[in-house]
Amino acid sequence: MELRTFIVEDNATIRENLIGTLEELACIRALAWADTERDARAWLARPQVDWDLAIVDLFLKQGSGLGVLEACRGRRPEQRVVVLSNYATTEMRKRCSQLGADAVFDKSNEIDALIDYCMQQSEASRA
Repeated sequence: MELRTFIVEDNATIRENLIGTLEELACIRALAWADTERDARAWLARPQVDWDLAIVDLFLKQGSGLGVLEACRGRRPEQRVVVLSNYATTEMRKRCSQLGADAVFDKSNEIDALIDYCMQQSEASRA
């Protein structure tokens, strides 16, 4: 089963490569993307939107991924939110977890772990 995924990433090259890679290798279907906190919050607030996974960068053109995490706090229990950032320090991982992130991945060396996570979530949603 494909995970209906929302991508919050302000770098177009990274976003396009991430979507291509995850759609090919990890059973995701990108529903939409945003490059600012405001746009991400607006998309997430739309009642007709049904999503399974949100992948959020911390540094955006406007606002912060932390604000996007806050906007996801009221999500359904089966919806997952992960952070993908170059700033995945121990302290930032802790802060993201406090804001409800299900996982945090470092862009520079944990892409394979993100792919594995997506595949596990896809398999779990089939069960």
